[in-house]
Amino acid sequence: MKILPRLVIGNLRPRFPIIQGGMAIRVSTGRLAGAVAREGGIGLIAGSGMQPDELRQEIRLARSIANGGYIGVNTLVAATEFMKVMETAVDEGIDVLVAGAGFSRDLLALGQRAGVPVVPIVSTARLAVLAEQLGAAAVVVEGKEAGGHLGTTKSSRVLYPLVKAAVKIPVLIAGGIADRDDLLEVLRMNVDGVQIGTRFAASLESNAAPAFKERYLQAREGDVFKIHSPVGLPGNALSTPFSDRIAQGPIPVERCDGCLKRCSRIFCIVRALTEAKDGHLDRGLVFAGEHVYKIKEILSVAEIFHRFFDGLEFKDA
Repeated sequence: MKILPRLVIGNLRPRFPIIQGGMAIRVSTGRLAGAVAREGGIGLIAGSGMQPDELRQEIRLARSIANGGYIGVNTLVAATEFMKVMETAVDEGIDVLVAGAGFSRDLLALGQRAGVPVVPIVSTARLAVLAEQLGAAAVVVEGKEAGGHLGTTKSSRVLYPLVKAAVKIPVLIAGGIADRDDLLEVLRMNVDGVQIGTRFAASLESNAAPAFKERYLQAREGDVFKIHSPVGLPGNALSTPFSDRIAQGPIPVERCDGCLKRCSRIFCIVRALTEAKDGHLDRGLVFAGEHVYKIKEILSVAEIFHRFFDGLEFKDA
């Protein structure tokens, strides 16, 4: 079966056509990104909420694990320290920069100056075309199935062909890829690659606490719901005692660190995500993709790769 595409992003040629989603706050840190890179994908550290010294340490940890594999940083454009985080990553010799929850011309200019490939996450052909014009090395098309903040109500399966037809750079698909059947489904669409987040959040190397991962294992089909984030975007989440409280009305922000460029302050998204990552679901928000119900066990990154890719060959093999 010759089905896997050869993914090329700038000067990066990973063994497998996969980017691991950058999941904040601190769910995907150096240990997870390094493990994904070691197995032949592109591993992403979620830089949102990190200070420069912490980010440097996580990049160096990932490098120590990656065995020469590719390491990137993903940060929310909506974050106040967005460019500071990305400039720190470049200074540390990062391989690729990925950005979502907004669009940044400044990031694309930084990538051009530094010779680092930039991969924006988009939800329309128009943004993909603009990204290509400004020098993006590739784009990720993320649909409504993805975990976390969303830029669209449309399926990635609907959006992908529209974006692919509009640009010449590689286009990866994200959202609703949790097992091999999902992977085979999108590969039949002739995608250039995939970005997968939720399945890796439920890995041994994920930085999320056991209670967070257990909430994934408890999920049933249809459990994921849309929650309105202070960022100004909807997000896909699983219910927790905290999300149940949000449904009844805003939770006042007692102390604001000004982490977002714009924030509605209906609750503190950074603290809610951090509490969930630490396992405090009574105070935390658990983001998850729509296909989280397919995840039945916590696996190592190596085993996840085996289950996705064993037996598949490349188109040019």
